[in-house]
Amino acid sequence: MKIAIVGVSGAVGQEFLKILETRPIEIDELVLFGSERSAGRQYKFRGEDITVKLLQHNDDFKGIDYALVSAGGGTSKEFAETITKHGTIMIDNSSAFRMENDVPLVVPEVNAEDAKNAPRRIIANPNCTTIQMVVALKTIENLSHIKRVHVSTYQSASGAGAAAMAELEQQYKELTEGKEPTVNKFAFQLAYNVIPHIDVFADDDYTKEELKMYNETRKIMHSDIEVSATCVRVPVMRAHSESVWLETERPVSPAEAKEAFRNAEGIVLMDDPQNKVYPMPLFVADHDEVYVGRVRKDLTSPNGLTFWCVGDQIRKGAALNAVQILESLIR
Repeated sequence: MKIAIVGVSGAVGQEFLKILETRPIEIDELVLFGSERSAGRQYKFRGEDITVKLLQHNDDFKGIDYALVSAGGGTSKEFAETITKHGTIMIDNSSAFRMENDVPLVVPEVNAEDAKNAPRRIIANPNCTTIQMVVALKTIENLSHIKRVHVSTYQSASGAGAAAMAELEQQYKELTEGKEPTVNKFAFQLAYNVIPHIDVFADDDYTKEELKMYNETRKIMHSDIEVSATCVRVPVMRAHSESVWLETERPVSPAEAKEAFRNAEGIVLMDDPQNKVYPMPLFVADHDEVYVGRVRKDLTSPNGLTFWCVGDQIRKGAALNAVQILESLIR
């Protein structure tokens, strides 16, 4: 088994390394690729020092079985043919191929079988907010078809990468020292603030992030489900939170939903509000599962249900999901 990581120096690339270190995958050789800025660095993996190679248009991917790619959409598009031309399966974390008809978009708890049909040898990893939501939605879909979803997201700095996480820390430090905060990665100061703006706005005034949740959910779930999203950046370092309202074809009671969540793959139910037990990013960061709580009947619809879910964006929302796709293919 020969595996490559492309974009190893980024936040998701570093998480790939951590996750592969601990997963029971037999790896004969791990090859690391990066930009000119990263080439030559060394990273330790399972006791060995591995030097990062420069990503180039050559035959470096010959003999590599799988490539975990997180280097941005432009790089993914430019190097997809180079990566796959000798048979390598490319598991891509960017948005470059997600909505293309001949590229499966996969969350293993929901549609692992789709990964088997990848004619271009490219499998797309969905958007982080979509991943954690569909893991939870699939659980309810198994009980009754979901007709529509309204969701508000509370997205951490990690969703904008390592530099954004560093900027949030820097802003708090600067403000404490009475300085003007540095603002590069976000539209406005994020410290002590929330920003209802993630990605660029489309003509209908929804952002691309919000439209991703609509389109990707339908593709992953093979469903006519309707999704309306408002995506908000919050001053949290890691782990995204979502407030989800859904309407099913038949009424699903909170007790029935909780039992399903309790037994679902990839979900931890944390739901005891009387004792202040509910998911929070402070305690979910660095965990693999999607945490669900605050499950209750919606007051406006007889078929409505609402819940709160939290997941680590860098792990399940990105790197872990890609590694789980890899594991499902190996199996």
